[in-house]
Amino acid sequence: MAEQTLVGGLRAVELYYRSVRDISTGQAAFLQSQTRLNTPDMGVMMPEAYRELCDYTNQCVSLFGLELVQALESHNKFVDRDVDFRWLSVYMPVAFLKDEKAEKGILGYMQRYKIQTNRICFELPEKLLDETDGAASENIKKLRNRGFHFMLTGFGASSCPMMRLSDFAVDHVLMSAEVTNYLGRDERSDGAVRSMITFAKEMGAEPIADGVVNAKQAEMLFEFDCNYCTGSLAGKYTQERYIRRKGDDNEEDNDEQT
Repeated sequence: MAEQTLVGGLRAVELYYRSVRDISTGQAAFLQSQTRLNTPDMGVMMPEAYRELCDYTNQCVSLFGLELVQALESHNKFVDRDVDFRWLSVYMPVAFLKDEKAEKGILGYMQRYKIQTNRICFELPEKLLDETDGAASENIKKLRNRGFHFMLTGFGASSCPMMRLSDFAVDHVLMSAEVTNYLGRDERSDGAVRSMITFAKEMGAEPIADGVVNAKQAEMLFEFDCNYCTGSLAGKYTQERYIRRKGDDNEEDNDEQT
């Protein structure tokens, strides 16, 4: 995998982080990352502008190397600051997950940075569910046996073939904000959200609701047995240097956009 590089004096990639909140306690349980590219010609690019195209090229594997290195560096900085979190996520392209050398490569990085495997969660795009040759599924099993976590994103979106989840043993599913938007519309909509949460749990995956904006939505989700949420209620994506232990005197506000 590729090492860290610079573009115009800036990091080629910069990871931002947001909290995934435990609804019952209101505290941050996990940290989810988001990668932004610094490009010489187009400036800062958000994931929706580059990720899908990049994932269809070999560039996605090189990019993953940069993302993983930065995530591991951030992990150790957060630990030094006494930031409380169970795991930190980093995006993994399906192309890398299918590589027979994936397990060996990742373990090498974990050893270099002296980080336990259960402190990292790999985010997988919903296109994972299109895989049928078994390679991705097998590597998920191998890496989970090593202690890593996996989270499928975009779950429940209109384009997501949910039944295919049964082929992939992931730890978490990040439910699309589309799902959250159905809360409170009527009884049928609430029933559909509840059924989706139940389905994910029956597949062995812990659901995380995305796009949660207020306490009422969080309360409904908790009632439906969804214990974790993210979105504006839990906080914005923030640069690594602003992530501090809650109540730290050095904690600073920032106005970065989600």
